[in-house]
Amino acid sequence: MTTTQASLLPTSDFQDISILVSKLPKQIWFGHYELCKWEGSWYSPPVIEGALAAQSHFEARDDDIIIASSMKVGTTWLKSLIPSIMNCTQGNDHDDPLIAKNPHNVVHTLELQVYPKKQDISTLPSPRILHTHLPYNSLPDSIKNSNCKIVYIARNPKDVFVSLWHFMNKLRTEDEGPFPIEEAFENFCSGAHFYGPYLDHVLEYWNKSRTLPHKILFLKYEEMKRNPKEHVGNLASFLGKPFANNEELEIVLWRSSFGRLKNLEVNKSGTVFSSGFPNSSFFRLGTTGDWKNYFTPEMQECLDEIVRLKYEGTGLDLEI
Repeated sequence: MTTTQASLLPTSDFQDISILVSKLPKQIWFGHYELCKWEGSWYSPPVIEGALAAQSHFEARDDDIIIASSMKVGTTWLKSLIPSIMNCTQGNDHDDPLIAKNPHNVVHTLELQVYPKKQDISTLPSPRILHTHLPYNSLPDSIKNSNCKIVYIARNPKDVFVSLWHFMNKLRTEDEGPFPIEEAFENFCSGAHFYGPYLDHVLEYWNKSRTLPHKILFLKYEEMKRNPKEHVGNLASFLGKPFANNEELEIVLWRSSFGRLKNLEVNKSGTVFSSGFPNSSFFRLGTTGDWKNYFTPEMQECLDEIVRLKYEGTGLDLEI
């Protein structure tokens, strides 16, 4: 840990992140990655560092827009849609940041990009659009206590698992080959994966959205894919930028469309924020139901039962 990184940590009984991490439960995920259980969820140590810094230093503005999500649920789409809604409704290409940047370099993630790299976001013009993978309970207090808007997206956990498995395999060598899907599935079901447990992540935001509907918009990936005009229109209204006409809506849908983004030159090469993940890895399929190509009947029955027990009586349906 560098001196700069250490200075971002709040004063506490754990003066050094290494001391904190040493006291946390640990598990190896995907054969290589050490995960630590902190505040009820699993993270890599650098993410815990970034989250602590965000909790300590991030000052939300009342007009901030926070995209919140777990991994592989439609985050890239929201990071494309929301800037297009807020800034790019005139149809002029020079206003479109998606031409020159991958969506993950247009909207930065607090605990992965902003605080580990000590970015100065205080000078960003309002409204700022930011993102986090953190569960609600680990958000900075300023997000919870301000009037900023949170847009959360959830997805069928089966498709989340398959997409995450493909995504992480991008970092494996040809000699290693794909990580055994059976072992990855066991980790997913137990909740021991990046930002897991996924089902808890979703349920917490769902419950908060029901008590704070003016603050948190809860979106479902499958519903957005089925009827994008309705749900993107609702999203724009929630953000205080309703479309003036159908043409504006069509422009936003086109600019943020999977086919267009996948074929932009910026997304065909390079990596996202030095993570090692190719820009192209964020544009694999963009569909629903791909889990059917990978799940055995036993896997389906197992995860269905876990979801049923977790969400029974909550009013939440993830269309499993």
